[in-house]
Amino acid sequence: MACDRDDIGIDAERAWKLLIGGEWVDPAAGTYPVIDPNDGAVVGHAPEATAAQAEDAAAAARGALGVWRSRTPAERGNRLARLADVIERMAPSWLDLVQAETGSVTSVARGLQVGRPMIERFRYYATPINADADVAPVGAEAGALGPAGLMAATVKRHPVGVVACITPYNMPLVSVAGKIAPALAAGNTVVIKPAPQDPLGVLLLGEAVAEAGFDDGVVNIVTGAGPEAPAALVASPEVNMVSFTGSTQVGARIHADGAATMKRVLMELGGKGALIMTEDADVNAACTGIATTWRLHSGQICTAPTRVICHRSLLDQTTETLQAFAARMKVGDGRAPDTIVGPVITEAHRDRVEAFISSGLEAGATAVCGGRRPHRPGCFVAPTLLVDVKPDMAVVRDEAFGPVVVVLAHDDDDEAVALANDSCYGLFSYVYASDAKRAYEIGSQLESGNVALNTVQPHLYAPFGGFKMSGIGRDRGKWGIEAYTEIQAINWLS
Repeated sequence: MACDRDDIGIDAERAWKLLIGGEWVDPAAGTYPVIDPNDGAVVGHAPEATAAQAEDAAAAARGALGVWRSRTPAERGNRLARLADVIERMAPSWLDLVQAETGSVTSVARGLQVGRPMIERFRYYATPINADADVAPVGAEAGALGPAGLMAATVKRHPVGVVACITPYNMPLVSVAGKIAPALAAGNTVVIKPAPQDPLGVLLLGEAVAEAGFDDGVVNIVTGAGPEAPAALVASPEVNMVSFTGSTQVGARIHADGAATMKRVLMELGGKGALIMTEDADVNAACTGIATTWRLHSGQICTAPTRVICHRSLLDQTTETLQAFAARMKVGDGRAPDTIVGPVITEAHRDRVEAFISSGLEAGATAVCGGRRPHRPGCFVAPTLLVDVKPDMAVVRDEAFGPVVVVLAHDDDDEAVALANDSCYGLFSYVYASDAKRAYEIGSQLESGNVALNTVQPHLYAPFGGFKMSGIGRDRGKWGIEAYTEIQAINWLS
């Protein structure tokens, strides 16, 4: 339903446009409604780009590449620093809109969606990072290729070229910042295709880019609810690389479709985070971490610790503690000050999460809490805790991307590691144990790109990415620069 959003400072009738080649362009395929998952109200009407407009954006990025990559790292860093300053000034005015389109509770909207993590990603890459390296000289014997001598080499990093950044709905601005900041710092130009559910905040970011003084065409933004625009970017010979965050299924299609033009890919895909608790684990600390699955954006986080592998001696205590945590979490409109668990992104996604839970119950799992739709309109799923699960159940193996936690029991460390590794995913895992050395030894055996010990907080500048079906490549920190560059070895004989 459409309604006046003046009460929360949103102009639902604003005419949004695409950013292509430094110009704001009318969408050739019209618009589509962006819906507030709290109440079904229309937040705004997003532009629907055609495949041709996506190609125009890629061509604009290609046209700007020569100028942008020729700028020194310091010059590019100055633009990024300026952008961070502009965002810091403008972001508070974005809060209402971004909160409405994402459904985030206020703490997440302020702290993550438009908060410091987004801004600091631009500031971090504003300081040039040198990823070049020298190779130790080696002796070369005389032969068919030349005389004897000492072979030396240096390794240079060059920008990949035009990067299509296809981003997810859960953290739209933070995800975009995490992609375009290192890509731009490395000398690439970009075309951003945000998720269809909440693209309006990303278009506001485009306004900040324009104010920060980037060359026309360095940053382009196309939006749309249909597959035409992203498919055109993946197929385009103008695009050298696709940086994608989203589901494993979509990532696999992008990887396959991009193969025809040898697209470089950076993929951060699904997860089914395992959290191991040994018999000496601090139960309250572990459960506080596990409960982030419910309270941090309603479980719509790929790194969430959704699969608890608890020592059998702690099973009852852990279940009771988690049940008590869930009972204190109010489900409701994300704008209400006492809401802990807001909505999931759409009615369709709510239905998928509900079907996921039902499949577990039908297979023999028990819902300690949750499992039923809250008695209120909107896209809400109550915090759900499933026990009596088996390793082969879909609720243990598949990603819910919602506020659902499952608990399995183990009897020793070897069994815990085997259960944790019995997954097609390997993005983020966790170990809680009083003995730090033991926690480290368990963590080092996990088939996971990231492991946290006695915490669920990540290091913001450590390499981030997944094993197995959780992705390809790494970003963050200096690895972010490496991800968006090609390696060139220059060799000489002396």
